Amino acid sequence: MLENIDVIVNGKKFNVKKGITFLELSKMCDDDGVHKVLLGKIGENYYELSDQIFKTCKVEFLDLTHPYANRVYLNGLIYLANYCFAELYGNSNYLSTRYSADKGLYMESTRKLTKEMVSELEDKMNEIVKNNLKIHKVTILREDAINYFNEIKDFKKAGLLEYITNTYVSLYRLGNTYNYMFSLMPAETSCLNEFKLTYLNEEGFILRFPTIGDNGEIPKYKHHPKLFETFKRSKDWCRKVNLETSVDLNKIISDNMMSDLIKINETVYSAQLLQTAWSISENKKVKIILIAGPSSSGKTTTTRKLSMYFRCFGLTPKVMSMDDFFVEREETPRKENGEYDFECLEAVDLKLFNSTMSKILKGEKVKLPVFNFLTGKKEFKKEMQLEEKDILLIEGIHCLNPVILDNIDRSKKVKIYLSALTEINIDKDNRIPTTDNRLIRRLIRDYYRRGYSPEDTLKLWASVRAGEEKNIFPYQDEADYTINTGLIYEFPVLKVYAMPLLYKVKKDSMYYEDAKRLIRLLDIFLPVPSEQVPNDSILREFIGGSYFE
Repeated sequence: MLENIDVIVNGKKFNVKKGITFLELSKMCDDDGVHKVLLGKIGENYYELSDQIFKTCKVEFLDLTHPYANRVYLNGLIYLANYCFAELYGNSNYLSTRYSADKGLYMESTRKLTKEMVSELEDKMNEIVKNNLKIHKVTILREDAINYFNEIKDFKKAGLLEYITNTYVSLYRLGNTYNYMFSLMPAETSCLNEFKLTYLNEEGFILRFPTIGDNGEIPKYKHHPKLFETFKRSKDWCRKVNLETSVDLNKIISDNMMSDLIKINETVYSAQLLQTAWSISENKKVKIILIAGPSSSGKTTTTRKLSMYFRCFGLTPKVMSMDDFFVEREETPRKENGEYDFECLEAVDLKLFNSTMSKILKGEKVKLPVFNFLTGKKEFKKEMQLEEKDILLIEGIHCLNPVILDNIDRSKKVKIYLSALTEINIDKDNRIPTTDNRLIRRLIRDYYRRGYSPEDTLKLWASVRAGEEKNIFPYQDEADYTINTGLIYEFPVLKVYAMPLLYKVKKDSMYYEDAKRLIRLLDIFLPVPSEQVPNDSILREFIGGSYFE
């Protein structure tokens, strides 16, 4: 006779057989939620619905409105799209997961697409959702998995498993196909019922899905041509040098060719800055450059390097931060939880900022504030006057907002958007989110430069992301130039610094699963010592030793 256990869900006690799955338990509960259940949670640990429960506990069920479950939902959609594409057009044709595109995901095809094909794919995906196929988790020997992927000619997937040291690996089976996915997965296809496909061009389409910031609704797609083109340039370069996945990068490391790659990558990054500086310098009307980007996009290093290149073209750059124009502390708006909101536009003394810049452009000598973060007050300690050859570089999170310097003619100012776009994927099905790249950068900088614990950074990250969604991303199309500040080689270098920090997050922490996910990501890369990173690299802004400090 099987032993029974008590399980509590939403305050209600269930007496169930020991070994019941989360899926079975979820179907015993009243399902009055708007979205389908995706995961189970006990304490701070997440579980697939196919997992079993063996002891008395309190269970929480998560849907796509939860950040962790939302990642699982997206990965389930990617698997579903690939499965349906192969069903429609054969195994010789496949989709590759590329990058985020305005709260959607850009996916490319190995064959030319039409609008009709994308519509057909969407119909097929809905059919599989309606039929509610099981997504089976299968644990097999790693060597057997490698052999399987080699047999179906998915050599990058096989290569990825070569760098995993586990004896066994978990694959997911949908129908008669197996895949290796870099996250937990849904247990059945019926929960993947909320998505839209938007045809973009003959190369790919946008997979849209409910996002956290849109209250679980599928957002409308807005095309951002400048950012998309920057992504495309980066990806095209990766193809040219045969560096599209973690497997390709690991091969470079194991072949002892990393030093050359670092030099090449740094040259590419510097070249785009040099080209931007030259283009701006050709326009004699421009006197102000506004620079914005999300957290850890490398604004400081990029601004300093642009300043150097402007000198090459006979200009004298002067650098300023909008943070020095904060309102006095007692006037700073507060968030709902009572904390100061330094990221909202109202935290900036716009009247003073706009009037000061207007006077500077008229050639007047002005007193500039330096904000004292200890006293919470502006101190007017320095003066500035623009000469004929001077050009003013201003950095701040609001610099793309059209209300900034709206009193100054557009011909006199240029806006630059910076973003650390992740150029490399794990493999064709598993991408590395740009946000993870920036989060790892910030973890390292916060610990070594600002004295924050890894848990402090992980705790603040959701708030940082919310601020970016509100204050930066909506205005990215305002930019005249979009610059990719990501480096293709950085994960192996960041790994050396980040791994010890992530292991500091204890198992009982509510951020343990986030830390574990990042450890798993970094674990697929071979490590590279930082001695080979030049002192003017953008990476030095985070790992230390920067020429610009």
